[in-house]
Amino acid sequence: MTHRDSTGLVIGLKLVTLLFTLSPELLFLGAGLKLRENGYDGLLVAINPRVPEDLKLITNIKEMITEASFYLFNATKRRVFFRNIQILVPATWTAHNYSRVRQESYDKANVIVAEQSEEHGDDPYTLQHRGCGQEGKYIHFTPSFLLNDELAAGYGARGRVFVHEWAHLRWGVFDEYNNDKPFYVNGRNEIQVTRCSSDITGVFVCEKGLCPHEDCIISKLFREGCTFLYNSTQNATGSIMFMQSLPSVVEFCNESTHNQEAPNLQNQVCSLRSTWDVITASSDLNHSLPMHGVGLPAPPTFSLLQAGDRVVCLVIDVSRKMAERDRLLRLQQAAELYLMQVVEAHTFVGIVTFDSKGEIRAPLQQINSDDDRKLLVSYLPTALTTDAETNVCAGVKKGFEVVEERNGRADGSVMILVTSGADEHVTNCLPTTMSSGSTIHSMVLGSSAARKVGELSRVTGGLKFFIPDKFTSNGMTEAFVRISSGTGDIFQQSLQLESVCETVQPQHQLANTVTVDSAVGNDTLFLVMWQTGGLPEIALLDPSGRKYNTGDFIINLAFRTASLKIPGTAEHGRWFYTLNNTHHSPQALKVTVASRASSLAMSPATVEVFVERDSTYFPQPVIIYANVRKGLHPIRNATVVATIESEAGDPVVLQLLDEGGGADVIRNDGIYSRYFSSFAVSGSYSLTVRVRHSPSTSTLVHPVPGNHAMYVPGYITNDNIQMNAPKKSGHRPVKERWGFSRVSSGGSFSVLGVPEGPHPDMSPPCKITDLEAMKVEDHVILSWTAPGEDFDQGQTTSYEIRVSKSLRSIRDDFDNAVLVNSSELVPQPAGTRETFTFSPKLVAHELERELDEDAQETYIVYVALRAVDRSSLRSAVSNIALVSMSLPPNPAPVVSRDDLILKGVLTTVGLIAVLCLIMVVAHCTLNRKKRPSRKENETKFL
Repeated sequence: MTHRDSTGLVIGLKLVTLLFTLSPELLFLGAGLKLRENGYDGLLVAINPRVPEDLKLITNIKEMITEASFYLFNATKRRVFFRNIQILVPATWTAHNYSRVRQESYDKANVIVAEQSEEHGDDPYTLQHRGCGQEGKYIHFTPSFLLNDELAAGYGARGRVFVHEWAHLRWGVFDEYNNDKPFYVNGRNEIQVTRCSSDITGVFVCEKGLCPHEDCIISKLFREGCTFLYNSTQNATGSIMFMQSLPSVVEFCNESTHNQEAPNLQNQVCSLRSTWDVITASSDLNHSLPMHGVGLPAPPTFSLLQAGDRVVCLVIDVSRKMAERDRLLRLQQAAELYLMQVVEAHTFVGIVTFDSKGEIRAPLQQINSDDDRKLLVSYLPTALTTDAETNVCAGVKKGFEVVEERNGRADGSVMILVTSGADEHVTNCLPTTMSSGSTIHSMVLGSSAARKVGELSRVTGGLKFFIPDKFTSNGMTEAFVRISSGTGDIFQQSLQLESVCETVQPQHQLANTVTVDSAVGNDTLFLVMWQTGGLPEIALLDPSGRKYNTGDFIINLAFRTASLKIPGTAEHGRWFYTLNNTHHSPQALKVTVASRASSLAMSPATVEVFVERDSTYFPQPVIIYANVRKGLHPIRNATVVATIESEAGDPVVLQLLDEGGGADVIRNDGIYSRYFSSFAVSGSYSLTVRVRHSPSTSTLVHPVPGNHAMYVPGYITNDNIQMNAPKKSGHRPVKERWGFSRVSSGGSFSVLGVPEGPHPDMSPPCKITDLEAMKVEDHVILSWTAPGEDFDQGQTTSYEIRVSKSLRSIRDDFDNAVLVNSSELVPQPAGTRETFTFSPKLVAHELERELDEDAQETYIVYVALRAVDRSSLRSAVSNIALVSMSLPPNPAPVVSRDDLILKGVLTTVGLIAVLCLIMVVAHCTLNRKKRPSRKENETKFL
């Protein structure tokens, strides 16, 4: 082990202090990634171990990111580029003098390269689970995308695609196209193509060739067999988030070129803001001034890393405090499960114990058989010392001695630290652990030490767990199962199918079922644990009716466990188990079932649980996420339930949703989420999620619908149609006969500042993020997902809906926009789809004041709303929707009653005058006719 002088210790402590002051968002993409002097350092690209070895893959990754660096530099107006890149080569590939990994691993990568099923094509995509301006999880490329040059015709140059995805990942912007809504009606009542900017040109193409849009759009509906192809030569320079493949596109849409009317995710999630507006508001560009000069930055440098032998050391607290509340027993049961089932074959494992000093109980031993596993279990501590002092750093120091036996260094090793004592001197070994290259996962029993010990995990990129002091909690076994190798090889990982714990009365039973679905079944283990007294009677029935009794289980009376490993592949279907408490008093009985993938042909369902930040201050909520997937593809319509436990109070059960409202950003993307704000006390909270999926036909869609690089079907070049190869279908129905169940720990998080006693209501309704507006005849229909009384739980009291002719007005001065009367709208429970209809006539008079003299017959109106709870707390203003409205016709003048009377009198007088005039004219005409007759008669008479 390397020792450092006092100067190095001081410098290290200052560095640690600086790291702790950083926002969690800045560390979200991995401990290695940072922006320094306009350049990104530590970007990690990891290749999945199931990808066949091909050194050209590495070459093409280098070329892609090099091209992307220059393209990004120009697109951001000379602000940022890529400087240093790490590529993690699978351990399954031949060694070529690659550098050894330190704390890098596949599950921490910013970019992953992994296969997809053929049905899902080669769409590059970014997994985005958070809102506008917030970072995503990772970028995914398929090997085919990186190796097949023909795909560049549809997606564009790889470097351009990388920048498109980087903007998703780093800056939280969204796509500006929409495959589900390729056309829309604009404010001038014209059919437009969904694009940004609107200056990008193209033509309609029918089955027989070029055609006018009238032949493709009938009654504002797009005729099947038609498509819209863009001209390969354009003058428009934006936008990268729309079609990066066009040679003219070299920048992001800004305020002057952004198309606010287009029905795309960027407009919906970012409230009509342009991508450049969101990007420039990020901390990256806020802290990076444009570089001087006219030249480009140097090309990025690349480091190739490869993991060696997997080395793990258990570092276990055996001080007197571990005697409290069955802590040692729970540790023994969970550690036995880890050693016998969870840790992968061929791993080197050692065991260290500590109180005020450390001791090596078992040097590194490689696991090659069940006998090796049993031998390691025998080294687990069976008794505690009388020492009340706990020295975590002493245990960690001994752990380093163990892991360094293998290669002389701790690089790439893993420590699992379990402790219950409060240690005020944990910070003494922070610099050493941070620079060691080892990853430390920490488990704390009793929250007094949780926060300080958790810093060891934070600085090394490990997981941290808080284990409530309750035997009725299965949190420690769930924590041990969560600690996988981190290689990305899901086919080798042990998956927890069941985790049940109940207090059972004497001579009563715990009876239940567990489903072994068709994707798992290998290396299946049933583990029964009990708290006191004698062994319960066990009965296990497989789907065919074969029965296993207590005598079929391997009994460990010292650890109070009974285990049964099913040989071969466990039969798929429902297994029934019964535990009968034969003890004379109530006791807690536990059942854990774990299994591995049944074959390489079918990816098993997995659930990854995490929180947005691992610490918060009351009343700021915590957002809980569960990423439910089958391979890389999302699983919809699952029942996902989170259980949150503190050291005091009862567990809180919270169902997570994938409905596109509240904490959930995108509907049906397989990421289930919910706000949690029911804080009982200050301190640490543990998190576990259970997933159940009923037997059904589940449609697997693109990993994130709408957030992947566009595949262009073809172009118009010199008035000729040039079509690309048809894209592979992105939908595949999968029939699951039995459904499935999974259990996963989400680690722990801490909450500070929770007041004692009854809490004041400080939780407003959550922001509405999916408001939509549609005009139907002479009415506007609004729809959105209902928020709750407290964020996305409960039922809000009322809504405040406002409209404006000015986007800036409704976005920056919502209170002064025109109010829509929504008093008759009764809010629905959180998660329900709300609808509200109003007539534009009700607000037309107020909106006329905002119209200028040159207003057209049709114009755009912006709509937003916010929710109000019973304590008059208001949500943030929702996303902004827009709708086209028409100016009302000039109304007839309004006249009074006196005016009507006067008008009637004048009309009557006029009629009389006309009649008199007619009579006079008639009389005169008659007299003229009589005069000649009279003269004639007079002449005759004479």
